[in-house]
Amino acid sequence: MKIQLLFVGKTDTGYLEDGIHDYLKRVRRYMDVEVVTPTIPAKWNNLPVDTRKEREAAIILKHMAQCDQCIILDEKGRSFTSVQFARFIEEKMNRSTKRLMFVAGGPWGFSAKVKQKAAMQLSLSSMTFSHQMVRLFFMEQLYRAMTIIRGEPYHNE
Repeated sequence: MKIQLLFVGKTDTGYLEDGIHDYLKRVRRYMDVEVVTPTIPAKWNNLPVDTRKEREAAIILKHMAQCDQCIILDEKGRSFTSVQFARFIEEKMNRSTKRLMFVAGGPWGFSAKVKQKAAMQLSLSSMTFSHQMVRLFFMEQLYRAMTIIRGEPYHNE
């Protein structure tokens, strides 16, 4: 199974970028992972929030068409424990899901179009985190899931 991570906009904080790359390197030992970070024009920062979300939606929807299933990371989504998330990933692998996409949206969240098209909304916490921090937290959880699946000593329970 291939996992595609779509991160809307760039990560502009060095320590977050370092952490994301560290966990990406770790996860790639277990599976094929691709990170797609479409560039968002700086002039979009001056647009009304709804207009910006719709323009970001066009980019996200274009990429969603290439995947078997798309899961958006949203604080209002379904919550898993780390073990439950590992079982979820393992189930997708066992069902021969070809490509699974996870999307971390921009600072304003997702448009209704993206939410409707997504197979699922996944919450990392009921708290709200910056869209950049979500990327790091998700990468760590993906790595943790793989170590749980493999029975490796990273996750303590």
